Amino acid sequence: MKESKIMLKPARKKGALVAMTAVAMAGVLAMAGCAGGASSTSASGSAASTSASASASSSSSASITAVGSTALQPLVEAAAEQYMSENSGVQITVQGGGSGQGITQISEGAVQIGDSDVFAEAKLKDPSKAADLVDNKVAVVGMGPVCNKDVTVDSLTMDQLRDIFTGKVTNWKEVGGKDEEIVVINRASGSGTRATFEDAVLGDTKVPDTFKPQEQDSSGTVQKMVSETPGAISYLAFSYYNDDIKALEVDGVAPTANNVSNNEWKIWSYEHMYIAKDADAATKAFIDYMMGDKVQHSLVTSNGYISVKDMKVARDADGNVTKL
Repeated sequence: MKESKIMLKPARKKGALVAMTAVAMAGVLAMAGCAGGASSTSASGSAASTSASASASSSSSASITAVGSTALQPLVEAAAEQYMSENSGVQITVQGGGSGQGITQISEGAVQIGDSDVFAEAKLKDPSKAADLVDNKVAVVGMGPVCNKDVTVDSLTMDQLRDIFTGKVTNWKEVGGKDEEIVVINRASGSGTRATFEDAVLGDTKVPDTFKPQEQDSSGTVQKMVSETPGAISYLAFSYYNDDIKALEVDGVAPTANNVSNNEWKIWSYEHMYIAKDADAATKAFIDYMMGDKVQHSLVTSNGYISVKDMKVARDADGNVTKL
């Protein structure tokens, strides 16, 4: 039986500020200005609670800013809201801007967390500087082509998809649909979603200089534009799929979490939350929370992502995939 496609609630708008004061656990998560250790934080839910309690005696407030991937933004917003409801005095601001912004700002020390759909090595001018950051893979995101609901095509081959996004195919009738112009909508060049999509679909195929589709800065805007533009096609993380757009199969494979977990669906990436090696205790505690059961076994799946703990394969920064 063919798996059903993931259809999820609309994502939040770009640049949302998720900040509130909770009424539980006074005085949690301190040492916001103190340097931490260099090891990567990856803990269970109980370990995260222990980390939070250990810092409770030092301060009554902490401020964390996370910037970057709009594909990851809905999950970080949901986790931040839940975390702040459990930890009084902690304020977490979540902003989009794209993976490039996230990597740049965390590498420059401008924010506490840089969110990215791609490995830092792919965005830094000097890839060796990735060694100065701690990579926390908090989830996996499936991504795929989406189109306006008036399009009569339900599935494309990878070759057809490549031809559309290089301008070779310009009408839906060329790929089995009705006579209608294809309107391609791209993400901006700094987008990790775009980098993931192009790596999987275009590979080494060069996009002609004469092909210049419109570009949008956020996944939320792409979602809205595709839903409102007849003949439109773009690509989104599964977390942005909803009933206002149509998700397309690729090579007969449905865009489902299970197909991502075993690499049957090829268009996916890790969701990274990069922090500094000397990140403060509050930032480390929030990362611990992201890796704990309250997020991995609840918010991750309910927001359309795949838990890293459910993956049957792993992928490195060079794109090599191995079975787990």
